[in-house]
Amino acid sequence: MTSKYHHLTYDQRCQIYTLKSRGDSNTCVARALNVDPSTICRELKRNKGQKGYRFEQANEKAASRRNSKPNQKLTKAIVSAVNEKLAKQWSPVQISGWLIRSGKESVSFKTIYNYINKDKQNGGVFYKNLRHKGKRYHKPKNKTSGRGCIPGRIDISMRPAIVKEKSRLGDWELDTIIGAGHKGVIVSMVERASKLTKLVKVPCKTATDVAKALIDKLSPIKEFVYTLTADNGKEFAYHQLVSFNLEADFYFATPYHSWERGLNEHTNGLIRQYFPKSQSLKEVTDEDILRVETLLNNRPRKVLGFETPLEAFERLSIPMLKLGAH
Repeated sequence: MTSKYHHLTYDQRCQIYTLKSRGDSNTCVARALNVDPSTICRELKRNKGQKGYRFEQANEKAASRRNSKPNQKLTKAIVSAVNEKLAKQWSPVQISGWLIRSGKESVSFKTIYNYINKDKQNGGVFYKNLRHKGKRYHKPKNKTSGRGCIPGRIDISMRPAIVKEKSRLGDWELDTIIGAGHKGVIVSMVERASKLTKLVKVPCKTATDVAKALIDKLSPIKEFVYTLTADNGKEFAYHQLVSFNLEADFYFATPYHSWERGLNEHTNGLIRQYFPKSQSLKEVTDEDILRVETLLNNRPRKVLGFETPLEAFERLSIPMLKLGAH
């Protein structure tokens, strides 16, 4: 039985985009997300653009609609009181508490923050009266806060033991290479058994760009993709979308244990021969990236008995094709 209507999340919109892209009906999509089919129909009708339904655009349109709705509690009298206290550099928490203590309308401090942010977007200056000028402060929960806290993260300890043996084709390690001054990003993918390397330049180190790069680059050979292992960078936050599209399992190494992806770290060192840390990657072209990828995949490797990664990949793929990968 499907659940009642509720606001769709960003991850659910990613799933809708993926399922609709491969031709699934609205009913099938609704069943996969455990929502009513009317929710999917409403979502596609209200949040698609000129180029069809795209998850990022859909999420932005939905958020924009929600933010545009006036808050019923912010009456003219309350707004006037809030403005007066902001001018005295009271914090939203202090204003909210004072309103309640004074027997006026109960308005949460989050509502007041939203009011200030909207005022800022419209060119207002109330945010300048805040102690941190509206900048958000995130108190770290522990010394590893920010690492290993990706939603839906599956730890490397859950990864099949066969991956560690490097005896089969289809287990990949992932990472990103950043140019000097944080200008330019390369997504690197290395297959553990054959050492085959795949490289893609992306505009920014965002989860969206990285997920798209992984899907676009590995989809043509997804029958040779069983597992993907990455570090805990937030650029891999959309791992579930990647896993769904490639029909592969996605794992995360232990935070600050780079040796668990030793092959990828070593390969990044080889790539740095062509793109040193002192070099910005902003001006590097796709042709430059492909040239380096080709050089690495056609260079004999001692660990492969002086086979090239491309030769090893082709050799290992033959029995899999005969048996039928996946």
